Amino acid sequence: MYFESSHVLEMADVDVTDILLAIARSVAESLEAVKIRLQPAYFVNLFREMGDFLQTPIELSEAKFSLPGGIAEITTKMKDSPRLRSQLRQYLEPRTNGILKAINQELLTPATEKLKRIGKKGLVVIIDNLDRLDNTIKPTGELQPVYLFVDRGEQLKQLNCHVVYTIPLFLIFSNALGRLTNRFGVDPKILPMVPVQLRQGGECREGIALLQQMVLARAFPDMNLVQRLDSISELFDHPDTLKRLCQISGGHARQLLMLINRCLERDDPPFSRDCLEDIIRFRRNELTLAITEDEWIFLREVAQQKSLRGEEKYQVLIRDMFVFEYRDSQGSWFDINPMLAEAAEL
Repeated sequence: MYFESSHVLEMADVDVTDILLAIARSVAESLEAVKIRLQPAYFVNLFREMGDFLQTPIELSEAKFSLPGGIAEITTKMKDSPRLRSQLRQYLEPRTNGILKAINQELLTPATEKLKRIGKKGLVVIIDNLDRLDNTIKPTGELQPVYLFVDRGEQLKQLNCHVVYTIPLFLIFSNALGRLTNRFGVDPKILPMVPVQLRQGGECREGIALLQQMVLARAFPDMNLVQRLDSISELFDHPDTLKRLCQISGGHARQLLMLINRCLERDDPPFSRDCLEDIIRFRRNELTLAITEDEWIFLREVAQQKSLRGEEKYQVLIRDMFVFEYRDSQGSWFDINPMLAEAAEL
């Protein structure tokens, strides 16, 4: 199996150097957890120079240098001050290729060699949350996701290890998709919702069963599948209440967990059907308040056609969780968030 290293970027506004530093920090932290400690000389010098630039010297010595600690100190300063973040990005931008080269030569390559010596097969870096990037316009005139993954994608793909980036779905529906695919040399992989119903209508029993296990596994992690099903009464007043929860989630894991959390905020398990229905009505009201008449027209089209085309409709419908994408043997199909499907407007 691969030795995995992941680090979540918390900033909505992200640049290439943010990603590279996050990767360096995450890999170094994961390596130290298995007693592998590297001393990348480039970063010792870089952080000293950055300390001088910030006029707040960072005390570093090669003997005591901690790459995760150094990056954490820098990123904390960047988060605390938008002005300082802008200055540091201007400082780091012309050094991007040097940072990339140092990560490859002083971190990733020796790390992979050391990991293989202790029986690992390689190194995987997962950069999460980039699907939440804002569509702000960069100085180049491009939207931020296009700037990051298309204009700067050549740098992002030069890391000497297996890398998984999450990207905004916006890119799949935009005119930039062809350039994105050419840049990385692979088609983006889409993770659709877990199906709760079939394209032609009717219940998808397999999908609902998987969602039920997702809920039960969080409450009973040490039980097997059958034991969890036998314990439903500890969480819900009736198995149909759990089934209703899974159906109304539309197979969207985050929405499913959000509904459970709201149930917990209101009452203790076992949750009643009335409690769940109150939560559903409240969430539906939240969603419908944001929908314009034009958007209701779009939603009716999706409900009838089970399809979605164009960047504009993506921006309106998928980004705000009004519509979900599913996959079957025929390919992609779309449907309304079940929360909205029960709205009076539809």
